[in-house]
Amino acid sequence: MHGDAGFLFPNDLRILWELMIVMYPYITGLVAGAFILSSLYHVFKRDELRPIGRLALVASLGFLLFAPLTLLLHLGQPQRCFNIMLTPNLSSAMAMFGFIYAAYLSLLVFEIWLVHREDIIMLARRSRGFWRGVYKCLALGVYDISPESRRVDHNVLVILAGIGIPGAALLHGYVGFIFGAVKANPWWSTPLMPIIFLCSAIVSGIAMVVILYQIGMKFSGRKIDAPCMQSLARWLWLFVIVSVTLELLEITTLAYEAAEEWDIIGPLLTDQLAFSFIGIQIILGAMVPIILLGIVVLLSRYLTDQIRNTLCFVASLLLLCQVFAMRWNVVIGGQLFSKSLLGSRESHTPGLLEKEGIVPAIFILVAPLIFIVAFNRVLPVFEPSDKKLIEGGESQPG
Repeated sequence: MHGDAGFLFPNDLRILWELMIVMYPYITGLVAGAFILSSLYHVFKRDELRPIGRLALVASLGFLLFAPLTLLLHLGQPQRCFNIMLTPNLSSAMAMFGFIYAAYLSLLVFEIWLVHREDIIMLARRSRGFWRGVYKCLALGVYDISPESRRVDHNVLVILAGIGIPGAALLHGYVGFIFGAVKANPWWSTPLMPIIFLCSAIVSGIAMVVILYQIGMKFSGRKIDAPCMQSLARWLWLFVIVSVTLELLEITTLAYEAAEEWDIIGPLLTDQLAFSFIGIQIILGAMVPIILLGIVVLLSRYLTDQIRNTLCFVASLLLLCQVFAMRWNVVIGGQLFSKSLLGSRESHTPGLLEKEGIVPAIFILVAPLIFIVAFNRVLPVFEPSDKKLIEGGESQPG
């Protein structure tokens, strides 16, 4: 549609929040979901999740480090980002990101240090040259690994993980709050928005860990832990059912109320957003994974380990696509219809090489994976590596 169509306001002429604003809640969702998954092991004593406890924390840190890059690419003047710290506005929901991000990053780094502290000390004692200096710095001058010290570390770790659960919910829930607080947009302005964002974040975080764990085990030549994968399938199945139910409940409520905004939102979902909403978000990305995970959970005794792992892997890939489609439909779809509620513009297609294009988005998704690989060269990400190390593994990282 064009500006002379008669129903577009001046601020409706172009999409203002583009692909990077879609990526931002998607990346922070991976962070929150992975951390909450790790807390199931550290706080709630789900020992079957021990093999992915460290991986979930490191993956959460990796994506957290690159999450602000989406906002920097979106800003017209990215060098002005420091103003949020130099002149903070405590009444701004967007400005609160800086405080939440800094606090959460500090907590996550400290928790990862506690998890790897014993590894750091052992490597500091066995390594030579440059790496010995690196591990000595990471040890922070503390070399006590007595039973009493381990008990204190464990207690502090549990406390931090417990604090991190509401922190993760706040980190991502406030993203949904920002959209839900936009009163002028009837699709966004709903109390369910923060809850939907948070539930889908947990889904994407668990799905991401499932994929990384299976790939990591494949390349390291280790066997996938069956109880761990079965537990991941159960948690993923639970949260995807809750998430999809809330998403459909929101749309159903709008349709049932049949207010004036539904006259434009309804056709939008079945026209411009038909492929991304009905095709990917609902059918391919939600219904199919629910069926696949249902088979894993309900028919586990009849499945071989290979079939179970394959079903979980495929379902996780589809769920990552589903959550991204949900973010796209909310962020982009919510800007396609005019605030006059008289019509909608043409579908939005992101560019390729521009700063909010497809290539930068792929880089932001790949960069945390490179970080995880690099981290694993310094400190073990997977639990089996940790055991081999303590029993007398290689003195050099990797």
